[in-house]
Amino acid sequence: MLMQALGEWGVGLMIVLETVFPPIPSEVVLPLAGFLAKQGDMSLPLVIVTSTLGSYLGALLLYGLGFALGRDRAIRYLSKLPLVEAEDFERATSWFERHGTPAVFFGRFIPGVRSLISLPAGAAKMNMLKFTVATILGSAIWNGALVLLGYALGSQYEVVERYSNWLNYAVYAVLAGLLVWLIVRRVRKGRSDTVGA
Repeated sequence: MLMQALGEWGVGLMIVLETVFPPIPSEVVLPLAGFLAKQGDMSLPLVIVTSTLGSYLGALLLYGLGFALGRDRAIRYLSKLPLVEAEDFERATSWFERHGTPAVFFGRFIPGVRSLISLPAGAAKMNMLKFTVATILGSAIWNGALVLLGYALGSQYEVVERYSNWLNYAVYAVLAGLLVWLIVRRVRKGRSDTVGA
């Protein structure tokens, strides 16, 4: 199984990527890691630590980009990444502007905002200690909840083990479906921009 091969530090790396490149869903990765921890293939505390560290490192990267480039330039550059839309960054920026510092903590629980809230925080030059505390606490709660959910499913070990291959296929299917949806969204947006021009 892919997740077993990655191990706990691989989970952390996937969460770094999820934070910087939101199409990788933590809602799929972390429960599966929790399930594997229940099976004894991973350490539960280490999965929570590495996933939280991954969230923080990814957030720190976006914070640094916002700090160095400013909000508008950072959004302009990052929205050129494949399958990433400027609107995603603008939604996170709007959330930060409305709610200020608490947005960094509470934003970790909101899809679409969770990954990108660090960019406007960096652009606003938010205090690094406050940013770090809010990010680590929010990420630890969110990641811990998802990992523990997967761990709880492990109590149905005999049933889940029978379907673990299907669970693996489901992860691939969700990722493939998400990729197709993002490509379609990008193509439609490109066509509407061309028609509007």
